[in-house]
Amino acid sequence: MKRSIHFQLFAATLGIFFGAAAQTQELPKPAEGDFVTHSFRFRSGETLPELKLHYAAYGKPARDAAGHVTNAVMILHGTTGSGQAFTGSQFAGVLFGPGQLLDASRYFIILPDGIGAGHSSKPSDGLHAKFPHYDYDDMVEAQHLLLTEGLKVDHLRLLMGTSMGCMQSWIWLETYPDFMDAAMPLACLPVQIAGRNRMWRKMIMDAIRDDPAWMNGEYQQQPAAMKTVADLILIMASSPLQLQQQYPARDQADAFLDQYVKSRIRVMDANDTLYAFDASRNYDPSAKLDQIKAPVMFVNSADDVINPPELGIAEEQIKKVEKGRFVLLPITEQTRGHGTHSFAAVWKQYLAELLSESIH
Repeated sequence: MKRSIHFQLFAATLGIFFGAAAQTQELPKPAEGDFVTHSFRFRSGETLPELKLHYAAYGKPARDAAGHVTNAVMILHGTTGSGQAFTGSQFAGVLFGPGQLLDASRYFIILPDGIGAGHSSKPSDGLHAKFPHYDYDDMVEAQHLLLTEGLKVDHLRLLMGTSMGCMQSWIWLETYPDFMDAAMPLACLPVQIAGRNRMWRKMIMDAIRDDPAWMNGEYQQQPAAMKTVADLILIMASSPLQLQQQYPARDQADAFLDQYVKSRIRVMDANDTLYAFDASRNYDPSAKLDQIKAPVMFVNSADDVINPPELGIAEEQIKKVEKGRFVLLPITEQTRGHGTHSFAAVWKQYLAELLSESIH
């Protein structure tokens, strides 16, 4: 099988969950910028003299007579990913074009790189394991500063998030309940990370910390444990149906696995990965779901191994959200396991409903 086909499936099935999607030439490139906040204090008690948040943006802000922004949309990425994950054909190409649901000529679309990811401040910049141990609340606070102080955005028409960004959406909804008109969390659960979801995350963290080559974060080259990390990500983030159809023969499956691992570990850093997974350690928005004010369209996919539907958690928790609705997408030829969150064509009809229902 040709290398290009390997990469296409790698990007489509997995790269959008944890990394950046492939950029397509047909789509315009977003503007990019950096916001720096000083003496940022983390919930761990640690501080950074300068915390940088990188972002990409489409469109321009529109303001009402009182100066309030009316058309801002923020979309939050998944674990070890970046805002660039949303600039490819399967997301931007379906949503941001002329006449589409989030037409960039009408909306101001903000794609931040979270703390520890992309071009934002992260351990691999130099502090290594001395970098502050951030959590999701820290990431949300920094995103709020980016909007309010950096971009002068005081309100969101829509908040979206995928995977880790989905979880951060729940924190946003509870911490800043009047900040958005509507929210669409995709591919997560609004409860503490436990059971198998916690176990596979801990496997990744333990594999890195237990590798002698990690050297307490001061390694000279990436530890061999990163292959184990890549393997676990593949198993958890992929779709059995799609992988069976794409690689029905043993040799095809072996060839893809080899190419996938090589591609994955080339762009991974052990400290950045360790910190990114550890950031979920105290996530649990379940106790305050009844305080959410905005309409919520919560979407998961039935073939998501990380958030399996048989747990019944999503259906139970959404009952606490006054204006909440949960949609479980059935397994089809178009779903991609956990990565379905970044294939907008599969769920855009529900985004259309949310936008229509939340018009003021």
